[in-house]
Amino acid sequence: MVEPLAGEITVYFYAILFARYPDVRRLFPQGMDIQRDRLLRALLRVVELVDDPESLVRFCGQLGREHRKFGTLPAHFPAVGECLLDTLARHAGPAWTPETAAAWTKAYGIVAQVMINAAEQDAAVRPAVWPATVVHRVPRGHGIAEITVRPHGSYPYAAGQYVSIETPWWPRRWRYYSVANAPREDGTLTFHVRAVAGGSVSGALVHRASVGDVVRLGPPMGDMVLDAAEHSQLLFVAGGTGLAPIRALIEEVARRGGHHQVELFLGARTAAELYGVDEMLRMAQRHHWLTIRGAVSHERIPGIRGALPEVLVEYGPWYEHDAFLSGPAQMIASARETLTFHGTSPRHIHHDPFETPVLSVP
Repeated sequence: MVEPLAGEITVYFYAILFARYPDVRRLFPQGMDIQRDRLLRALLRVVELVDDPESLVRFCGQLGREHRKFGTLPAHFPAVGECLLDTLARHAGPAWTPETAAAWTKAYGIVAQVMINAAEQDAAVRPAVWPATVVHRVPRGHGIAEITVRPHGSYPYAAGQYVSIETPWWPRRWRYYSVANAPREDGTLTFHVRAVAGGSVSGALVHRASVGDVVRLGPPMGDMVLDAAEHSQLLFVAGGTGLAPIRALIEEVARRGGHHQVELFLGARTAAELYGVDEMLRMAQRHHWLTIRGAVSHERIPGIRGALPEVLVEYGPWYEHDAFLSGPAQMIASARETLTFHGTSPRHIHHDPFETPVLSVP
């Protein structure tokens, strides 16, 4: 009933929340457009999962842990619940019956309690955020910069995972980036960041960040890790800066002694955009188990021509491989469909969520 009024609903919700509870405003960024979209998608996800308690609890638990970095406290949940229910009642009209109100009140109470419990359990074992100093910055062309940071304290993670980052120039705006390296002895993490049009955080990291600046990291997330693989043969597919987690996974294979056979496909529109290929070729020279192929889709040059999904068909089949996909959402979706059609089991295809990770878990 209320989904068609999504924009109006989220604007009204935050308006009455900040009017009734002005102290809550400090938890949110100045620009609220992305936040409003996330609220709506979170609500829709709760409704989608209402008959799947296991997945609902998993989703709400992740949401609760993720909210720690915003400074969310248990005392904030009643205020949000009150304003949320009043917003739904206002926009649902006659459909907001006493039975519907009771159902939503109960549902919100359960969601809030699961989030609170998950946050409290998480707080017992790790910080909400990690300050990290920029120790190295290298421009890579085409609006890409390689940013290396050193967290202030131990930061355990697995190769292939991604991290949310907040910059000092845009407080409370968090964006997600994959770590481009396996865990190092010195504890540093490297990110490959592309400045996107209108991207305040990516633009700041690429064009403004310098050695000595301090950013903040959220906890590591994601299941696209080497331990998820069941086969010894691995297929890695990377487009653009999607190479970052794939590079970390290749380093992890090397750290473990190279007991996998790895086929890596790099894709781009033009040869100039074939990001990171020189470094990957040097890695292939050092590791006999790594084979690399680059594919260009919009330029006629010697070598492989075509979009990555098409190239995968040419060099397949891949049904005896675990596939790890990283890059633009359209490329991942197309490659996943192609691999599945040609016999690769969906449970052997691994990739990060397409959008805000905590709102896009399976």
